[in-house]
Amino acid sequence: MADAVAEHYGPWAVIAGASDGIGAAFAAEVASHGVNVVLVARREQLLTELAAGLPVESRVVVLDLTEPTAIEQLRHATADLDIGLLVYNAGADTVNRPMLSWELDQLRALIRRNCTAVLEATYVFGGRMVERGRGGVVLVTSGAAWAGGATLAAYSATKAFDMNLAESLWAEWRPRGVDVLSLVLGATDTPSLRRSLERTGGHMDGLADPADVAATGIAHLADGPTWAYGMPDPGGPNPLAVFSRRDAVGLISGGASAVAVDSGHQERA
Repeated sequence: MADAVAEHYGPWAVIAGASDGIGAAFAAEVASHGVNVVLVARREQLLTELAAGLPVESRVVVLDLTEPTAIEQLRHATADLDIGLLVYNAGADTVNRPMLSWELDQLRALIRRNCTAVLEATYVFGGRMVERGRGGVVLVTSGAAWAGGATLAAYSATKAFDMNLAESLWAEWRPRGVDVLSLVLGATDTPSLRRSLERTGGHMDGLADPADVAATGIAHLADGPTWAYGMPDPGGPNPLAVFSRRDAVGLISGGASAVAVDSGHQERA
């Protein structure tokens, strides 16, 4: 019997941000259903090692998704493949700092990776799916999208963009056979988050398992437009809607403080 995931979302998937953590977990999850994968990220060695352990065909595409031509390069690199699934996971930011401590070029790069490239990727690959009448798109976003917060200004804004983009495309493409999901995550046990906590001396309990996140995202891809991982009502309303906007911003700001760094720290996200 054919795997339902492969039947609707195969034969190839593009996983953006696949080098480790959640992206690598999505690659493994998708591959477990027999869907071939295009692995996209900057770190070639990690992508190559991941590809070698997957039970399907794979293609490694080394790209910096902050570059203005990244998605055009990705389009060319996959022109011969039938892409039925796009998972855009790139865009984590575990270097929380006040906005004015960033260089303006760094903020522009964040917006290109988290907004412009997401828009272009959904346009390019989602357009193909709409034409053929089936497929799926997962945009991995964050609880920071629910409200703004201190040290999260640009990041929170970009994740709200991704959430609203996914919800809008869900409304447009669902009647055309293409599932779109905004997958909202809280703190997840990834190498980048661990490094940030070690650097700042912060601590978080109850971190989500990337493998469970990926399995949940694929299992609920057809349950859009938004699925909030780990929430009592994952398909329900904004969990901060019961609070005033001021209190919601305060809650988001407090949660971000565990990985906030000194404003003089100049590490690039």
